[in-house]
Amino acid sequence: MPDLKTVSDSAFDHGLRRQAIVRAILTDVFHGKIRAGQRLVTEALANRFGVSHTPIREALIELGGSGVVNLLPNRGAVVRKVTARDVREVLQVRKVLECEAVRGAAKRADPDRVRAVACEIQALAAAQAGPDAVTKAREVDNALHDLICESCGNGFLRSELTRLRTLYQAFRDVTWDLEQDRSDFHRIGVEAAEHLAITAALLARDPKAAVRAMTAHIRSGVKYWQQVSANLAQD
Repeated sequence: MPDLKTVSDSAFDHGLRRQAIVRAILTDVFHGKIRAGQRLVTEALANRFGVSHTPIREALIELGGSGVVNLLPNRGAVVRKVTARDVREVLQVRKVLECEAVRGAAKRADPDRVRAVACEIQALAAAQAGPDAVTKAREVDNALHDLICESCGNGFLRSELTRLRTLYQAFRDVTWDLEQDRSDFHRIGVEAAEHLAITAALLARDPKAAVRAMTAHIRSGVKYWQQVSANLAQD
């Protein structure tokens, strides 16, 4: 993700600016560009992203809530060490939240929206694998999980998924970056099949099948997410 200094403040509303900053910092942490124990200085970050101190402070608070940054008295924000256990625990929480969300969505999701996402998944599976397909795979993944979140029927669950969305997506995108470095694109087909199983269960209004499909999807992603901790351990 490019630094925000390349884009004028007018192009972002307040929330989007904060989210973009959070995403950029998370990506740097998971790639090992920002190391454990490193202090995140508000002034330096404001200069990097070309924004005022306010969205930086809000971004650091959000990072503290995600467990990636410790907010310490008299020291400010300090990056925590992300371990394999941390990754496993994030996945455990994600599985609980996503499975409960898809259970509710199976009863409520708009069939037309589900079909539209399914068509995008099918087109992706049929397309030539490569960097452009990875970009599309991320967009389709966002669309499906956002649809499930919005259709879950539980406001608190929806807010928790929304709160953790940036963390989940940063993990996912870093694993894709690592695979693209190896020109390994087989995951596109694997995830397409998993996503289609989820959309089929949603269209069938079958909560049990939806939970099974989501469970399989989350479990399948474990090996990819573990690459994040392995990548950090090498630095």
